[in-house]
Amino acid sequence: MDTLEPALCAIGCVTRRAAPMAAYTTFKIGGPADLLVSVGDEAGLQKALGLCRAAEVPVLLLGNGSNLLVSDAGVRGAVLRLAGAFREIRLSGETGLVCGAGASLSAVCVFAREHALSGLEFAYGIPGTAGGAAFMNAGAYGGEMKDVLSQCRHLLPDGTAGALSGEALGLSYRHSAYAENGAAILSLELSLQAGDRAEISAKMDDFMGRRRQKQPLEFPSAGSVFKRPEGHFAGALIEKCGLKGKRIGGAQVSEKHAGFIVNCGGATCADVRALIALIQETVLRECGVALECEVRMLG
Repeated sequence: MDTLEPALCAIGCVTRRAAPMAAYTTFKIGGPADLLVSVGDEAGLQKALGLCRAAEVPVLLLGNGSNLLVSDAGVRGAVLRLAGAFREIRLSGETGLVCGAGASLSAVCVFAREHALSGLEFAYGIPGTAGGAAFMNAGAYGGEMKDVLSQCRHLLPDGTAGALSGEALGLSYRHSAYAENGAAILSLELSLQAGDRAEISAKMDDFMGRRRQKQPLEFPSAGSVFKRPEGHFAGALIEKCGLKGKRIGGAQVSEKHAGFIVNCGGATCADVRALIALIQETVLRECGVALECEVRMLG
């Protein structure tokens, strides 16, 4: 790190040693990252990845930290955050939209609404970046990124630039080809439809109202903890087992929506992991359903 950090600063990156990951995840949980690096553009990212590769330092690409549970011991290596140009959004043709992987998904939705483009309403309020949404094929209220994502540009681990489009994106339930190929998503191209701004706005407001009513947005969390098991709803199974409100340390099964685990204050990664294990064991024993965790665990 003593040689890597000044090299990263020399190419325009902003760095921070021992950065507490709790400050960079929506769960507000996680120990320190060895080095947090903010990168402002694609050229900078390509150089930064090359420097990390040459120094044999592991790299984690961080979006909004909205689907992560980071170890209390933190993250070894460099954590790269996409800033600057990676947050830009622009029109492409009459009904297309291009955004950087670091752009807030809600900001992309608002941009689409302001230009009377429909198709992204379902994503309004999903607390992540556009790149993270593509990575996991985020979805809600009957829509998913698969419906609108036409292409992703990326950098492969060896620094080679490329792109995936159509079927090659491998989009399925909470999954994309990027879960396996190790590439860093640079930007997204979305295909939308011309619509009525007032109708788009009304639909977005409706979805946000439903989120506020049904989801524990007042507490730090990583969103829905478990993937939807075939033929069931995870939250309903958890509630059926009497686990709604169950607490271990500072982690609690939400009293508003049992599919969420919330940080009631001072929760540790160990608390959340223990609660997840208890939920999985109980639901399997009492309902015969194996719940698969949707949250990415690091460290």
